[in-house]
Amino acid sequence: MFRRHRPQKHDITCQQAVGLVMDYLDDRLAQDDRARLETHLTECPLCTEHLKQIRVTVAAVGHVGYEDLDPQARDDLIDLYRRWSDDRGR
Repeated sequence: MFRRHRPQKHDITCQQAVGLVMDYLDDRLAQDDRARLETHLTECPLCTEHLKQIRVTVAAVGHVGYEDLDPQARDDLIDLYRRWSDDRGR
């Protein structure tokens, strides 16, 4: 008979891991959340790749302020965010 895997206390889902990545990079995670994420990253190559891609994006874009953006670019980004947010709510 097969036993069902019971998640350990440190187990998190990929969705949870993705949600923690920015706080992880900004060093804003509590120590236990950081440990849980790092454990997940050692076990999940897809989330590890996601983290790498976010690091590359942050390095390429740097810290662009709202006022640094062209007004049309700001409007496009706001519109994109609203569409993404609406899609998530469905």
